[in-house]
Amino acid sequence: MRLFVAVVPPVEVVEHLSEFVEPRRAHRDDDIRWAADENWHITLAFLGDVPEYKTDELAERLEVAAKRQKPFDLQLAGAGAFPSVADARVVWSGVRDESEALPHLAMTTRSAANKAGVTVDGRKFTPHVTLARTRQPIDVVKWVRVLDEYRGPAWTAESIELISSRLGEGPSHGAAYDTVGEWEFLG
Repeated sequence: MRLFVAVVPPVEVVEHLSEFVEPRRAHRDDDIRWAADENWHITLAFLGDVPEYKTDELAERLEVAAKRQKPFDLQLAGAGAFPSVADARVVWSGVRDESEALPHLAMTTRSAANKAGVTVDGRKFTPHVTLARTRQPIDVVKWVRVLDEYRGPAWTAESIELISSRLGEGPSHGAAYDTVGEWEFLG
């Protein structure tokens, strides 16, 4: 099962961002594939393919990590691209986290996965919401300039989710996501 751990913005935050992004989606650009709103999330740990027999221990360890975390405020704001604006494969919305809780939460969820014997993708944690992917590396400076103006409503993150990803089974042949576990912050 292909899994990742994420903070998922509430519906009203997703709807607000969607209203801002919608006119950009309407502008036809065959090099960009916009992500479905229902797939927007902040990945804390990408786990890849996890054997079924490891998921129970993984869930237990993520629950412990969540119970130690206090709720904290976030806001979607700004934009950027990976690996760079000039050679982009991903266009994203940034995440404002004045408490700096997200990097700590990413570290604890990655640690929980490692303790459960699950290998975590080692990329540096950069909090973001993927808005679009490119078919090939392209310059997206025009998109980032427009999207960088976005400032969404603040919200309080109160849980983490373990999400399964089925490639090619979602909207426009993208990924389909299913939450397989959710744990509230109690710290």
